[in-house]
Amino acid sequence: MAYLIPDEALEPALFNARFKGSLPDHLGIEVEEIARDRFVLALDVRPHHMAPNGFLHAGTVVTLADTAAGFSTTANLREGQGFTTIELKSNFFSTVREGRIRAVTAPIHVGRTTQVWDATVEAMDTGKRLALFRCTQLVLT
Repeated sequence: MAYLIPDEALEPALFNARFKGSLPDHLGIEVEEIARDRFVLALDVRPHHMAPNGFLHAGTVVTLADTAAGFSTTANLREGQGFTTIELKSNFFSTVREGRIRAVTAPIHVGRTTQVWDATVEAMDTGKRLALFRCTQLVLT
């Protein structure tokens, strides 16, 4: 069985086009790098990403990481498959008020019925780790 998304479609521009008009697009999330075993997504921190206390909203971080994990899962699906999230967990270590942040995924398990992805979220200008995110996906056939 072939991949749902062929190798030639693993291009940042094609993935960015896939979510036009969706929540990741509204938040300004951009795909920067793609491979079957690694995605890098980023966004520039703007006022609408902030919590009322003036720091980066946890929901912004989770959405960035969850989108990265979802795209990583999508890149590893076979024809006729879909997926749904069955668990996600986040640990937060730090925050930012400005700059660019990114999520970098790494596969923990890419199986026939489940996939587990980690995403590390970091501030790009300092390299400071902001959060670690783990997402378990149920592969649907």
